[in-house]
Amino acid sequence: MTGQPSTTESGGQALAPVRALSEVSVGDVLEPVTIHVDRARLVQYAGASLDRNRIHWDERFAKEVGLPDVIAHGMFTMGSAATVVADWVGDAGRIVEFGTRFTKPVVVPYDGGADIEVSGVVKSVDPETRRVTVELTVTAGGEKVLGRALAVAVLD
Repeated sequence: MTGQPSTTESGGQALAPVRALSEVSVGDVLEPVTIHVDRARLVQYAGASLDRNRIHWDERFAKEVGLPDVIAHGMFTMGSAATVVADWVGDAGRIVEFGTRFTKPVVVPYDGGADIEVSGVVKSVDPETRRVTVELTVTAGGEKVLGRALAVAVLD
């Protein structure tokens, strides 16, 4: 190692360096990020994840089973939150733990879709293990959709 910040190559382009542990303190805030989701994105995710449950794309079926409308996949919502942490860290491979509880579905109306809002705060920094724990707040339509969302990342 030359002491230079780590970078990750992607398609020949260098990405941002991995965040340094020395730059992080308890209480640091991950600024809010909005992830827009619409029906087309849900269909794409269904194909990629092989989760083709009709509640994620068929409005009539979703309502027949008691939902207010089509809902986003829980793993899509969780993945959106993890992506915010990965972008903050600088490398998704540095996230070594991620856990949450699904508290409410993200309802995705045909017109306009929905926005998932993700923000976070650093809850702990361990200089020995170089691990940082981030507590996330994830909402949609003003309601919390993930509870006890915690990500642990290893920093340089």
